[in-house]
Order: sequence, then structure tokens, then C-alpha cells
Amino acid sequence: MNLFHEFQQNQTRRHFLAKGSHLLGTAALATLAGSVGRAAEKTDAPSAAPGPHFPARAKNVIYLHMVGGPPQMDIYDYKPVMQEWYDKDLPDTIRMGQRLTTMTSGQKRFPIAPSKYKFAQHGQSGMWVTELLPNTAKMVDDMCFIRSMHTEAINHEPAISNMQTGNQITGRPCLGAWASYGLGSLNDNLPTFVVQVAKPTNVEQVQAISARLWSAGFLSGEHAGVSFRTAGDPILFINNPPGVPNEVRRKTLDGLKALNELNFQEVGDPETRTRIQQYELAFRMQSSVPELTDIAREPDSTFKLYGDEAKKPGTFANTVLLARRMVERGVRFVQIYHNNWDTHANVSGRLPDQCRDVDQACWGLVQDLKSRGMFDNTLIIWGGEFGRTIYSQGGLTKDNYGRDHHPRCFTMWMAGGGSKGGTIYGETDDFSYNIVRDPVHIHDFHATVLHLLGFDHERFTFKYQGLDQRLTGVEPAKVIKELLA
Repeated sequence: MNLFHEFQQNQTRRHFLAKGSHLLGTAALATLAGSVGRAAEKTDAPSAAPGPHFPARAKNVIYLHMVGGPPQMDIYDYKPVMQEWYDKDLPDTIRMGQRLTTMTSGQKRFPIAPSKYKFAQHGQSGMWVTELLPNTAKMVDDMCFIRSMHTEAINHEPAISNMQTGNQITGRPCLGAWASYGLGSLNDNLPTFVVQVAKPTNVEQVQAISARLWSAGFLSGEHAGVSFRTAGDPILFINNPPGVPNEVRRKTLDGLKALNELNFQEVGDPETRTRIQQYELAFRMQSSVPELTDIAREPDSTFKLYGDEAKKPGTFANTVLLARRMVERGVRFVQIYHNNWDTHANVSGRLPDQCRDVDQACWGLVQDLKSRGMFDNTLIIWGGEFGRTIYSQGGLTKDNYGRDHHPRCFTMWMAGGGSKGGTIYGETDDFSYNIVRDPVHIHDFHATVLHLLGFDHERFTFKYQGLDQRLTGVEPAKVIKELLA
């Protein structure tokens, strides 16, 4: 038995019936199409993007994910009343029996831990910002704050998956993959979707993250994120091995392409076509990636914006600078993960480092995009997978405390790309524990981002397992129009 016959016998009943239900129509279409269809099979062009439903406000996205869950009441959700509640127990009327993690569910007490950091209002919007983010505070009128985000997930793995893919179970396409699928590429020599994992200054408690978060899921593999490394070659094997010139590499790829073409003609698996395209892109990236990652030619004014840390490979500032260079060269979606925000303890020791890592770099990115005329069509997203508790995990002093996971409310922000600068949306109670006005679910957030990219989230679908799958799932979701410029 050859491989093709084995493939035919191993088809699922659903796959067979789905193909058989249109058998006569397919045969008729093949007869009418004649050689046109066969000629189309031989093209190397990538699969066509569905295209937006209406004019997009943003054509690029830079998504800054703070892995671990930033403590909203220490950064953006100012709660001065909590100073009067120091070391008092969280009232049952506030908790209302809500789910806790196993890390604090056994505590005998839930003592209130007011933020030890000073806050001040900034800009015409009057947004309250912690003293730990002095540069960010200068641009609040360019930012759109959502203080009423919420999620069902209470642990990191399902929460990050939910934030990135709209589902707590891994294996579905992430937001970047959907953007790649819907909008297609803006360049021929770089990936459409790139991922970078920045190394934080403080590494007390980093979370495990992996390629499952930037997977294409059931979409074609060409829409998965391409991970750029922060040390050594940006991409593994981007350079030829010693003694292998470009001519030999080109001849090798031509041979692989011929073999893949034979396999495609025999089996017809569309992922074989994707493999051919990715090999060709990788070959072109051997020239484009070294130029992209060479920041030595950036003027001194660039490093005055982002800070000297931007010169050090792998830092958050460095990855953000590279993100600007990527979108400038046509990369559609850039995702940066910054770890160590999981502050179960030692907030006073870790949070200043975390904020210092991101503060000037985020400010510099906004100023840089503005100066280049790219701010209005580049959407910047900043946030984690959930928030933190107002009560302390473990020991509590006026100078130090820890906070557990809290999914019921947290803060995110957007800037540029059609978002409404100077907006403060949503409100939480005095304990930053429950939402009291304008809740925003993750699906609402995704619907709003897709809207800025030009898509109606209810019509932006992909057929898989007999269902019209979408990023926002099957439960009701809405675009938050107040966040749109």
C-alpha cells in the first residue's frame, strides 16, 4: 500500500462525508474549469486573505503582554480609601464567595494591603498613575485606559490562553494569527506575525510560556507567529552553516520544493503548499533579518527615546525598538511577552524593576511612531492576563506585601491605531475587587481590536470541524464604541 492509499483509508468519516456531499458539484466544476484549476495548483502564491469588512483604522499591531498579571491597584487603579483599611479583613460583602486560588484559599485572614506607592493625576484626562511610571504619565492623553477588564480564568495557563486566543483551552488561533489570516502580509521578506520574549531585569518568578500561545491553531500554518530570539541569531539557522554558500542553499531549497510539489500533487494537503512558501520566506529572510536587527545605525536620538537599555539585546526596550523597526518594514503584528509580573510576594522589591523595564520604552515607542507618522495606523496594546487581589498573600507590612491572582477586574490600555486617547473606561469598587460600571470581557476587547483592524467579529470566521469558528466565540460580545476615536 502506498502512502496516498493509506491517507485515503485513514480519513475520518466526517472528512469523507464533507467531501462527498459536494462530489457532483466538484466534478462539474472541475470539468468547467479545465486546465485553469490545474494551473492554479502550481502557483506559489500564499492563500488569499479574506480582507477587512470596512476601512481599518489600524494596519499594524504591537501587543505588549505583561506575563503574570500586573497589580492594577499599584499602577493605574488608584484606591486611596484603602489606606484606612490597612490590615483589616476583606469584607464578605465584597468577596461574595468568589473563587480563590489554592495559594490563598487556605488563609485564615485576607488582610487589606493598600498600595505603598504614591499616585498623581496627569493630563487633561486626569488619569491617576503610579509614581513608578513617570514617563508613561506624560502621555496619558494619548492612551485609552480600560479599568474594567475581566475574565473567568484564575490561573496563568488558561488565562494567558484565553487572553490570546479567546479560549482557555490551548490549540486555537491567537489574535496575531487571526490578523495575519484576515489581512495578509505587507511585505515579501519578513513574517506577517512576529513574537519576541523580553528578559526582565528581575527574574524572581517567571512564568512558563511557549509557542502554543502564538500558534495558528486550525488556520494554515503560515499564520503562526515566528519567534525571534533575544540572543545569538534572531532565528535559528538563519545563517548558512560554515562552508555552505548561498548557491548551495538555493539548490537545496529547489530540490526540497520539487519533492514537496510531488507530495502535494499526490496527496493534496494544503499544508504542503504552506511548507513550500515558508521555505522560500526563510531564504529571503537570510537577507532581510540581519538588516532588521542591526540597530547600530539608529541615531542617538532613538536611544534618548527608548533609553540605553534598548542597546542591550533581549531587554524590553530592545524588543520594543525592534517592534517599531518591524512594523516600519511591513510586519503586520508584533507580540512582545515581558515576564515576572506574578507578584505573590515582595511587591516592593519586584514592581519597581518591572515598571522601570517598561516605562521609558513604552513612552519612547509612542513618541517614535508619532515622529514617523505611524502612530495613527499602529495599535499598541498593553496588559496582562488578569489582575491582583487587594488583600495580601502571606505576610503584610506597610512597606511590603504580596498579591494573589484576581480575574474579576484588571486594567489594560491601548494607544494609536484608531483608539480614543484620553479615555478612561470602566470603574471598580473601592477595593478594586468588583466592577461597578462598564465591564469589558475579553471577548468584547477582542471584538473591539478586530473592529479597529476592519473586521466585524461576528462575520470574521473560519470553517473548522463543521463550525464557523471565530475569535470571539459563540457567546455575545460587543465592540466598545467608547474606546474608538
